[in-house]
Amino acid sequence: QVHLEESGGGLVQAGGSLGLSCAASGSFRRINAMAWYRQAPGKQRELVARIISSGNTYYANSVKGRFTISGDNAKNTVYLQMNSLNPEDTAVYYCKVEYAALYTGRAYDYWGQGTQVTVSS
Repeated sequence: QVHLEESGGGLVQAGGSLGLSCAASGSFRRINAMAWYRQAPGKQRELVARIISSGNTYYANSVKGRFTISGDNAKNTVYLQMNSLNPEDTAVYYCKVEYAALYTGRAYDYWGQGTQVTVSS
């Protein structure tokens, strides 16, 4: 069993900043990667940023230079710092953990419930 606790999000004016965090807990062998996705109304869910256990990161072109993903391996927590927000960033943001099962080592994904980010113009 894996549990994700997301926090952060909310309402901010364009040009402002918000931070998200996502803490994983439960029974697993290891976390391979954690990522943030977002889904705006009427649009498909898209990958925003991803960080693997070594610390390597990936960003969608739309957020490069504005968002920063970081992780704390000891706390099994991933953070997303979002700066220079614009209305196009409005979406529900979802945390995803890619983990290895405790006994089999098989890889699984688990999603958080999502947190709303709204950027007003």
